[in-house]
Amino acid sequence: MTDTYDLIVLGGGPVGENIADRAVQGGLTAVVVEAELVGGECSYWACMPSKALLRPIRALQAARDVAGSAEAVTGALGTAAVLERRDDFTSRWSDDGQVDWLRGAGIDLVRGHGRIAGEREVAVADESGEETVLTARRAVAIATGSDAVIPPIAGLHEANPWTSREATSAHEIPESLVVLGGGVVGVEMATAFAGLGCRVVLIARSGLLGGFEPFAGEEVARGLRAAGVDVRLRTETQEVERTDDGVVVTVSGSGSGSDRGGDSSNGERRAETEIRAAEILVAAGRAPRTGDIGLETIGIAAGGERGTSLETDDTLRVAGVDWLYVVGDANGRAPLTHQGKYQARAAGDAIVARARADQGDRADQQGARLDAAWVSTAATADHGAVPQVVFTDPEVASVGLTEAAARDAGHRVTAVDVEFSSVAGAALHADGYRGRARIVVDDERRVLLGATFVGPDVAELVHAATVAVVGEVPISRLWHAVPAYPTLSEVWLRLLEKYGRGSAR
Repeated sequence: MTDTYDLIVLGGGPVGENIADRAVQGGLTAVVVEAELVGGECSYWACMPSKALLRPIRALQAARDVAGSAEAVTGALGTAAVLERRDDFTSRWSDDGQVDWLRGAGIDLVRGHGRIAGEREVAVADESGEETVLTARRAVAIATGSDAVIPPIAGLHEANPWTSREATSAHEIPESLVVLGGGVVGVEMATAFAGLGCRVVLIARSGLLGGFEPFAGEEVARGLRAAGVDVRLRTETQEVERTDDGVVVTVSGSGSGSDRGGDSSNGERRAETEIRAAEILVAAGRAPRTGDIGLETIGIAAGGERGTSLETDDTLRVAGVDWLYVVGDANGRAPLTHQGKYQARAAGDAIVARARADQGDRADQQGARLDAAWVSTAATADHGAVPQVVFTDPEVASVGLTEAAARDAGHRVTAVDVEFSSVAGAALHADGYRGRARIVVDDERRVLLGATFVGPDVAELVHAATVAVVGEVPISRLWHAVPAYPTLSEVWLRLLEKYGRGSAR
């Protein structure tokens, strides 16, 4: 059996759905190949279930943070109701609705594992082993996402640890949980399970939230400890053993394995400590799912079984293979669902534009224009305007470059910090509101390169910063974007006032 489409998409997550939809809206035909649930990681095991678990915890804390409503809180979190609500948001791990959406959008679906079999060809093997060969007239797009990484720690693989999938889909809350990793998944899941009554130990090799402004990780660590999480920073996991009643995790750190130091100055072996828990969650990063999709058949090294990210231009096309596009986690540019969907829209528009162009020189000229900055066919924002929210307590919301990243990139910058204690809207929002904001200003062009907000409910502040970064809005013009009083957004006025009082400005 051979079927022919303009576009074949490997992967039916939100990124794959978006690139297929964009192509169909442009008049092309498209098919999605998916071996698991249509809707992908975000819908069933990541964004949606994790935020469904976290939101009730934050809502309860918000009520407790305001005198008057605090007195009305007389009970504990309803764990069963939280899990039931989470199940609703995952459609109870049924993709019927997503399949109906594909059908309504005019996108075909082939179930099974897809592998590139040659130029513009994809072979799809279903559960029975029967193979279907699909041929693309225009393009093949890889939107296969990523898998959780299990680091090579003695006994860890054999201990059958949880990854984010098991954590976000759990139907029973364990009495205790060890979380390995201080990134976004680690701190969010530590927040969720502590809020659901679990005793949590979080172990990180360095600090929390590397890649963000340093104060973000420091404030999240404080918040986790306030929620009862045992946070152990600068701590190495040496060994993991699964026992009849849980796991034993051997760690080494300064003294008792706390976060207050590194290797001892005299070179002695750092003290080892055993931590016992009912379960262990590995949150040590993710690797692109590109290791078994047939890239070797077209001369591309995929990096072995785990897979590696595939480099693309800003239209998400692989250099030297004019029909192959890579979108989402598989390209490693900005592994976030919203950025993957953004890339998919750009790539879909680029595929349509190239399909409409004449062949030969004119097509090459058209292609050269497609990846110009800030056009619909280029994912320009990936380079310095990526927004992200970490749904801990306090929340972390950021966009663009940190101060360190901006300096490393050669910019002459000023970082301006403001405590939310100076903002009337924050004091009204929650009693004793604690938080901090930073903007990173390019002193030569007088535009924002980045912004970070840390505090309760700051997630909705980040889009204003994103608009300012993407639009390269001059500081002089931002003065005229007056924040409503009294709101959290008043922090913008305080930041601009502080920058304006600086020398030589």
